Amino acid sequence: MKELKLNYKSTLFIGFGFFSILMLWQIYNTYAPIFLGKLLSDGGDIDPATAPLVGFIMALDNFFALFMLPIFGILSDRTKTKYGRRMPYIIVGMFVSAIIFPLIAVAYILNSLAGVIIMMLLVLIVMNIYRNPAVSLMPDVTPKPLRSKANGIINLIGYVGAIIGGALVIVFGQSVDDPLLSVMPFLVVSGVMLVAMIVLFIKIKENKLVQDTKEDMEIGEQHSTTLGEVKENVPLSKQDKSNMIFILIAVFLWFAAFNSIETFISSYTETVLGRLDIAGTITIIMVLSSMITFIPAGFLAGYIGRKFSVIGGLVLMGSGLFVAMLFQEPNAPFFLSISVIGIGWAFINVNSYPMMVEMSHKNNVGRYTGYYYTSSMLAQSFTPIVVGAFISYIGSYTVLFPYALVLVLGAFIVFFFVKEKKDVPKEIKKGLDAFDID
Repeated sequence: MKELKLNYKSTLFIGFGFFSILMLWQIYNTYAPIFLGKLLSDGGDIDPATAPLVGFIMALDNFFALFMLPIFGILSDRTKTKYGRRMPYIIVGMFVSAIIFPLIAVAYILNSLAGVIIMMLLVLIVMNIYRNPAVSLMPDVTPKPLRSKANGIINLIGYVGAIIGGALVIVFGQSVDDPLLSVMPFLVVSGVMLVAMIVLFIKIKENKLVQDTKEDMEIGEQHSTTLGEVKENVPLSKQDKSNMIFILIAVFLWFAAFNSIETFISSYTETVLGRLDIAGTITIIMVLSSMITFIPAGFLAGYIGRKFSVIGGLVLMGSGLFVAMLFQEPNAPFFLSISVIGIGWAFINVNSYPMMVEMSHKNNVGRYTGYYYTSSMLAQSFTPIVVGAFISYIGSYTVLFPYALVLVLGAFIVFFFVKEKKDVPKEIKKGLDAFDID
């Protein structure tokens, strides 16, 4: 039987779509709540009492994603063009997002709360047109046993985008009251997105790639870790359906935890730690710690299984959150705890999405990607409102880390109910031979 190996170069370029998403989200999640908080506080210091409304507005954005992600996943499953199923959505979405993204900062400079909200909604809508197709492209051309490794590479490339976003916050984040400092991160992100779009369009010929990987995909099906056989338009086995439900519940819980930090970390650093630019430092530490973990996490799953890789990630993430909530100043233990959170998040991310699309047929990957992202976006719609209410009730952003810790503990408990097939044949070459770099 032909031995499976990962096409490193194609996986790398496919990651450019995710790269653009994380880069944009980093700036979006850092600046949007600050812009909203400032405008709702009449341009002065951010009032913690505005947190519930800021959380509601952020969650309102995510509400659109609940419907758009599954819809465009299914639409891209059914799309047939000379450019492929996913690429038309990816290229158009990246281009339009890059054009309208700076308008969020422009609206803030013009002191228009309505303008900021409208531009945020437009950006989110366009981003969600291509987010599902961008993520689904990897499992379309990667055999099931290799998807954790491929997802590690995709996340590594994506987090380079997040690093760029965090660096832009450090460079330009001294004050949002300066119009130039406010708009520059948005302009830089848009420019880099356009370059990434051009490279992706040139390097990835989707239809050819699908044809070239057809034999490997068939072999990969034989090594699937699902408990029952997967067929198109046939319901999952009872055990696999239970697994899917438990995975989706856990996804909801850990995304609710992580998004609460993402949404309010800039407000936390400004009000508790005393400096907005520390948000950029936190981002870089978390992202770097995740980046060095992504590829080892993918390899480790081939030996201990994806389930226990995720559980290990939850233990690390929970430990980091516990330590972080004990410190309310930017000292070494605080930053070390942030790095542990990032490592845990990497183990979770690399392996959880492949577990979901493991249950998909080659013709409905977008549908199962939609399930995964519906759960994650539902969490991101729910959590800003809830944690915002806690912040308002207590009158402080110090509740942020305890809130996230409780959710991670819940995900840890739920994930133990997921069952994983034992004694799956080893699917990988060892060491550098696992990568097709010829």
